[in-house]
Amino acid sequence: MNFKAVAICLYIVGIYWISSRMPSLHALFFPTLGAFSLLFIAHPFSPAKLGKVAFGAVVAVLIGTTIAYANQSALALLADLLIVVYLINRFKWNAPPILAVSLIPFFVHASYIWILPLSVCVSLLGLLVTLWVAHHVERIVPLQIRRAKQAESG
Repeated sequence: MNFKAVAICLYIVGIYWISSRMPSLHALFFPTLGAFSLLFIAHPFSPAKLGKVAFGAVVAVLIGTTIAYANQSALALLADLLIVVYLINRFKWNAPPILAVSLIPFFVHASYIWILPLSVCVSLLGLLVTLWVAHHVERIVPLQIRRAKQAESG
């Protein structure tokens, strides 16, 4: 198992722990966070590409929240799905978890309309920062090992 996978697992456990201990931060943990994590570590690290997917997820949850807040009907759900699928195709976000986060407001009822979009944004930003740190640690550690071996032999 690589360092990024371990870092992501620890991040998800941390988010779960925080959200289970503090009721006001309950929305930080959502199952799709695991899907985003797997998607992000399965591809080469590219802050621009991953940021684009995270941005798409925030847009999707904003759309889902707005529609769900206005109307909780099956037609509202259909409208959300159609709009988000269109945006995924239009902007080539190519990340199925984006559609899943747009559905969160239809089954999680937050006390304030802004909680779910903010929670998704914060969780995904934390995920990106965790991946960024893990990526750089993975690059630095082998370099230090090589330097130590060269110093021993040279």
